[in-house]
Amino acid sequence: MTYARDMVGYGNNPPNANWPKGAKLALQIIVAFEEGSENSVLHGDAHSENFISDMIGAPPLFGVRSVNMESLYEYGTRVGFWRVFNELNARGIRSTVLANGLALQHYPEAGKFMHSTGHEIASHGWKWIDHQWMGEETERAHMKLAIEAITEITGERPVGWYTGRCSQNTLKLVVEEGGFLYDSDTYADDLPYWVTVDGKQHLRIPYTLEANDMRFVSAAGFNSGDQYFSYLKDTFDVLYRESDRTPRMMSTGLHLRIVGRPGRWAAFLRFLDYVQKHEDVWICRRDEIARHWHQHHAE
Repeated sequence: MTYARDMVGYGNNPPNANWPKGAKLALQIIVAFEEGSENSVLHGDAHSENFISDMIGAPPLFGVRSVNMESLYEYGTRVGFWRVFNELNARGIRSTVLANGLALQHYPEAGKFMHSTGHEIASHGWKWIDHQWMGEETERAHMKLAIEAITEITGERPVGWYTGRCSQNTLKLVVEEGGFLYDSDTYADDLPYWVTVDGKQHLRIPYTLEANDMRFVSAAGFNSGDQYFSYLKDTFDVLYRESDRTPRMMSTGLHLRIVGRPGRWAAFLRFLDYVQKHEDVWICRRDEIARHWHQHHAE
């Protein structure tokens, strides 16, 4: 029987990632740039946003603005953005930014700043909305808008894609578009892996929803910086130890409006301090992972 899912993956024999300079662990810091592209009647959406904010469990407001929700998102670009990127740049850390095209259009200077300081600007779609029930042609058109926005603002076409709230058509459309080295709409592994889509080989680099600051604003998530730090540290420790047998990869996800708050950012800084005390850790961008995998692990 043919089954559309792969439940086996690498099994008990994952490949030797062969990271540059013999690194044991590849760590990616992934920053979402969504603010200004979330659900809002200002953007032509039917209702206000109700996802990943400090108004946990807020209902969507149909046909009207939610000014409280909007202000929580605005904090991300007004304050959190500079707190996060000034520190990353000071430490010489380059992240992958998952940028929504519409969000960048509202704040193009931020896009130019991130690109000019060496961060990868991957595409997070046109708007930060649910694509599950979006028609295929609409999703294809949104993908085109997202690519054009990043290219116009940064001068460089994105090579990575992550929708987040994706549809069953998303992966097909990414491969069909043809200009992406990888996508990250998967959480299925601790290493990149190849899939075949419409006869074409395509690389997937898994993301994370648990080593992620969004757990601060979800049920049964983090309620203190200590919990956040402990979870990130434990994740790092396990993967670093396993890397004695075969090199591993760790991702951590950040949202400017969430981790950009001072009390949460303090916990993430403790994590960075901890990581940077270890040898053989490659803190890298996702496009660097993708180029490495294409070169050393091509199918």
